[in-house]
Amino acid sequence: MENVVLAIHLILALGIILLVLLQRSEGGGLGIGQRGGMGGLASPRGAANFLTRATAICAGLFFITSLILGIMAGAQHRQSVGILEGMAPSAVETAPVTSSPAAAETPAEKPSAPLAKPNSE
Repeated sequence: MENVVLAIHLILALGIILLVLLQRSEGGGLGIGQRGGMGGLASPRGAANFLTRATAICAGLFFITSLILGIMAGAQHRQSVGILEGMAPSAVETAPVTSSPAAAETPAEKPSAPLAKPNSE
């Protein structure tokens, strides 16, 4: 379901981009959009009304699909397990620490590498 809504969302985004690019420029700052336009499809005023209405509809649907995707993501997040709860218990168990006097009296292991002798000058 989420993939279907996401596909519709992407199509609407591309549709909005296309519709905005097709609309006639009102400012005319660069001289773009002064002539031509939709050709003989409809009168310039009718084409502008159609494009404006289609853009508004696509924008509304885009907003609705955004809300639906947000709600779906929130519902999926609530169902997921947290990081700490999802961790498996450790396979290596540590031995409990005892503070008995016998443990303190055991000699330390001999180092595996010989220690350096101090200089006796």
